[in-house]
Parts: sequence; C-alpha cells; structure tokens
Amino acid sequence: MNKTKIVVLGVGNILEKDDGIAVYATSYLENNYHFEPTIEIINGGVEGINLLNLFMENEHILILDAINLDDEVGSIYHIPSHELSGYGINTGGAHEVGVMQCLDMLELLNKPLPKSSVLGIVPKTVEVGIGLTQEMENIFSTYIDTIIKILEKENILVKKRENLLDLETIIELFKNPQINTREYIKN
Repeated sequence: MNKTKIVVLGVGNILEKDDGIAVYATSYLENNYHFEPTIEIINGGVEGINLLNLFMENEHILILDAINLDDEVGSIYHIPSHELSGYGINTGGAHEVGVMQCLDMLELLNKPLPKSSVLGIVPKTVEVGIGLTQEMENIFSTYIDTIIKILEKENILVKKRENLLDLETIIELFKNPQINTREYIKN
C-alpha cells in the first residue's frame, strides 16, 4: 500500500461557529498553498469514528481541531495524540471522541498507530452559527502559520499559490456550496 507522507485532517462542525475553524483551515490550505512532496488535506468535518480507515492507511496525521481548554481564546496547542489517550476529550462535538477512538481501536486491533498529533486552538464560542467570531478571525493567520511551520519541520516545502482566497471567501464558499471556487479565483 502506498501511504501519503503526511495527512492534514481538519475536524469540526461549521454549524457551531468557532468549532469549524479547522475545517476552514483545511480549505484555506488546499486553496492557497502547494506542498512538495504532496500531502493530503482532508475535511473530516464531524465524521469521527468513520475516519478509522484514514488512520489505518496513513503513516503521519496532523489533526486540526478546536479544543476546549481553560485558557485564553486563540491559544494554540500542538499535542502528540498519545498524550490525549484516555482523556475522552469531548469538547462539545462527537468528532473529538471519534478521532481519539480511532486511535484506541487501532491499539485494540494490534494495528500500527500512525504518528499523529493535534493542533488545537481554544475557541471563543461553540454555538449555532456559521462563520467565526472576530477573535478567531484575528488569530486565523497565526493558526495557518503554525500549521505551515509544523509541515516545514517535516521537510514539506510549502509555496503560496497565485490568486489567494481569503478567509472571508472560504467561509462564504461553505455558506454557499453551489458557488464554483474557480470563479472566485478568476475574479
């Protein structure tokens, strides 16, 4: 089986304000950067345990997520997944439990665990609504820069594309999925 060197997996619920930041981040990365060697960028949304195959088929996974910790809004944590084992980090959505359960299931099945870590960001709010709070919009570029630094430490060359999509456009594309991304890029 030919495994991708690194997978960037964004989990979260875009219908719950700041909980969707990782989903927006994966779309932002996919639309605005080119990676060498190629990495796979996946919007895992709220799939949770349904992502088990992803963990079985890849050797290195960077999980992006909003994490509910008692810290300042926008604080960013890079935590190896094995340090979260047994904590059942349900921070408001089923996706966190499901992702950690994927790793637990691999252990129970005596399958090799991928190298994995969580790049979490403390949200201001997880409530019904699409988009991000102003605080999360303000820290979004720092979150993206942190992802890029992690990838560069793994010897991934990251290059900006031409015709970048800004965060506002990315969010608008999620609000109106019938809009063609290519039309935005041309304008």
